[in-house]
Amino acid sequence: MIPNPPPWPDGARCAVAFTFDMDADSILHLDHHASAHNRVAALSMLRYGPQVGVPRVLEIYRRFGMRQTFFLPGWCMERYPEAVEAILEGGHEIANHSYLHEHGNELPPEAELDWLRRGIEVYERMTGERPRGFRAALYQASQHTHELLVAEGFDYDASLFGADVPYLLEAGGGSLVELPSHWGVDDWPQYMFADEFSYRQPVRAPRRAAEVFEDEFDAAWEYGGLWVAVWHPFLSGRLARAHAIAKLVEYMHEKGGVWFATMEEIAAHVRRLVDAGEWSPRVDRLPYYDGPIPELGTAKPALVRRRGG
Repeated sequence: MIPNPPPWPDGARCAVAFTFDMDADSILHLDHHASAHNRVAALSMLRYGPQVGVPRVLEIYRRFGMRQTFFLPGWCMERYPEAVEAILEGGHEIANHSYLHEHGNELPPEAELDWLRRGIEVYERMTGERPRGFRAALYQASQHTHELLVAEGFDYDASLFGADVPYLLEAGGGSLVELPSHWGVDDWPQYMFADEFSYRQPVRAPRRAAEVFEDEFDAAWEYGGLWVAVWHPFLSGRLARAHAIAKLVEYMHEKGGVWFATMEEIAAHVRRLVDAGEWSPRVDRLPYYDGPIPELGTAKPALVRRRGG
């Protein structure tokens, strides 16, 4: 099923990373800049993440002796320094997640770079080092994003969906380790309901959502894959959902043969394998396209498929 799985440390069957994107209320200010301050219920929902969800998740990790990765926008780091301190005190990794959850593919390259550097500056100021990993807000990487990441010295990216195991991205004369995920292990489709963002999915019971996550894990375990959850403290940090996370972690530990690692550790392992000639991952060269495909350059509007068409 996976023709070329990487050898994981100590003979593990798969690698597992529980990653949390602590967006907090950055997304409300970005979408409703003029009125966010007056949307008090929505603010309370999103602030639940750093104020309640993060401490709860950290306690789960402490119980199981796990170190994991949190992706934080720079603005959220500045706004919620207590959460940053708690994450670092637990020995966990903080990776970059833009500055204000801006979408890189909606910006010109120079503006995308400016926002990226603004987030890096906050990270350096609050942690004393540069970030090694990046995840594009809402996965909205642009054709320039990875070239900018290489230029800024990042080691890995976690924004793409292109494989079931790590692979390499070549861009801008350098390379990044891509640690992919997909919507099947993202909590947004399972739990997100908010009129402010026009998300009105039927909210799943945590045990039903956990079935999806567990099935994805079982397949990764069976075939040597990489399981990277993309969750949000204001969603999955809720009581019943966090309880389901604890039970899922317990299930993974009982099954055994699992390498629980930070994203930084997984990326470093991939680099070691490649440098030692012990594994050859797929290599994607970016950007995939420099612009719109020429075949549709003169097409009639009726030939262009619309969303849902």
